[in-house]
Amino acid sequence: MDLIDVPQLVRNADRFREVVAVLAKHGLADWLSNIPIPWLNRIRGHCEDEELTTEQRIRVAMTELGTTFIKLGQVLSTRPDLVGKPLADELAQLRANTPADEANVVVAMIESELGATIDTLFAEFEPAAMASASIGQVHRATLHEGQSVVVKVQHAGIEQRIVNDLEIMTKLAEIAEQQSTRLRQYRPVHTMREFQRTLMKELNFDRELRNMERFRRNFADEPGIRFAKAYPHLSSRRVLTMERFEGISLSEKSQLEASGIDLDAVARRGASLFVEMIFRDGFYHADPHPGNLMVLANPLPAAPGSDGVLSSHGSVELGILDCGMVGRIDNELRNHLELGLIAAVGQDAAKITEVVASVGEVPIGFDEPELMSAIQELIDEYAYQSLGEFDLSGCLHEIVEIIREHRIYLPAKVAMLLKVLVMLEGTAHQLSPTFCLAELIEPYGKKAMLRRFSPKKVYARIKSNVDDWEHLMSVLPKDAADILHNFKRGKFDVHLQHRRLEPIVNRLVLGILTAALFMGSASLCSSLVPPLLLGISVPGFIGCAAAVMMGYGITRSIRRSHRVGEDD
Repeated sequence: MDLIDVPQLVRNADRFREVVAVLAKHGLADWLSNIPIPWLNRIRGHCEDEELTTEQRIRVAMTELGTTFIKLGQVLSTRPDLVGKPLADELAQLRANTPADEANVVVAMIESELGATIDTLFAEFEPAAMASASIGQVHRATLHEGQSVVVKVQHAGIEQRIVNDLEIMTKLAEIAEQQSTRLRQYRPVHTMREFQRTLMKELNFDRELRNMERFRRNFADEPGIRFAKAYPHLSSRRVLTMERFEGISLSEKSQLEASGIDLDAVARRGASLFVEMIFRDGFYHADPHPGNLMVLANPLPAAPGSDGVLSSHGSVELGILDCGMVGRIDNELRNHLELGLIAAVGQDAAKITEVVASVGEVPIGFDEPELMSAIQELIDEYAYQSLGEFDLSGCLHEIVEIIREHRIYLPAKVAMLLKVLVMLEGTAHQLSPTFCLAELIEPYGKKAMLRRFSPKKVYARIKSNVDDWEHLMSVLPKDAADILHNFKRGKFDVHLQHRRLEPIVNRLVLGILTAALFMGSASLCSSLVPPLLLGISVPGFIGCAAAVMMGYGITRSIRRSHRVGEDD
């Protein structure tokens, strides 16, 4: 099928040409060489940045192509198991420098979404954006009740541009999977579907609002932790109004040091927060980079006996920003996670191999013993390190590399979890080089072991199979009574049915007798047991002849039964 006939690409023909031209300019369009479109040959030219590595050229091209491609690159940066660590590290540097919309465009968007004038909605609204990201921009505002808030507004027209780009990217992924063996290993079509679902969710600010409310419920009783309060009546699909935090971002380490805050305590408290999200709640913030964490300048009063982070200025609170990207741990993943933790604590390479193979999609011809051997080597390397010396992110990187070498495809939810753990330790290390995330995670391995065999867990498993138990209880009394009644009357029989087993046993016995007869007769011949005829033992000769005839008969019987089985 000629690509120019595809309706989506006809609608976006100019953008499609632009995308291909940018890929060609950076030497990334060679896989399009077999596509029979004349203008593709005119676009292809000499690579302008040959001095850069392939990974760097991919990053530069995605930056030039704009928001949707930058977002794709950021998602791929979380999948070193899929694209490899060098490309993942390069794509992690992608940042969207999207200019802010004009003030009148922003105000028109807010009024259209919320159905009222800007003066009716807010007592004060700053038309100049305080920050602008790929999908939206943020403005300071004040409510009529006096609360300081920020208003996140989606860029005008960004949704349609993203939808158009997604159509083009999906078609390019299909071409890549068809035309390039090298690109096919990255599963471009499957990856694009996952990316499309993720990005379309991020475009809906209602989801971020619900995420914020859920986090606030989960940590309502946790001192020293604050998620911004959202205002649903001032929010919509494209507008999100939330509490404004004032403080110092964790990305500003020099300011934190100048303020006298205990950075080691901040790192420990922030890491504990994410560990609790993952292992306690199964619902976690999936983007723990320093810019999304803040030490608040106006903390709430510390509760008596709280474990809030302390500094020379008293109690300090952590504020968590940007809840648009979240991860979830369902029951199946939690079960695998607990098994993996238990196996890691017990240094059980076989069990870890089993968990990895069951979590991911293994390729045809998967070599499980080789994977177990690689995991055992990894365990041996880290087994005798103390927790303080243990490099969790390095260990996770090696696990991911092993998984990639064996071409095991990890589901997005697993890859996201690994990425969060690596980012979390990296963020904590920026604040405190001596921090060890493994120390925080270790107790959860022991808790997982206790929880799996706790009465509550056993009861939950029984309850989930209540239908099976109900059926068993309904038939068990009658069946048990029948068995006891027949047993008392001496009529308790066990019937074993083996299909076609009797002929097989008969042939086996006959074959053994034939072999014994032949060996015995051969022995008579070699010993020249009389009577002799022409120097040959007559009993030995007759025995050997009989054995040969019996062997011939067994062979015919086997061939005949084989033909009958094929006809059946």
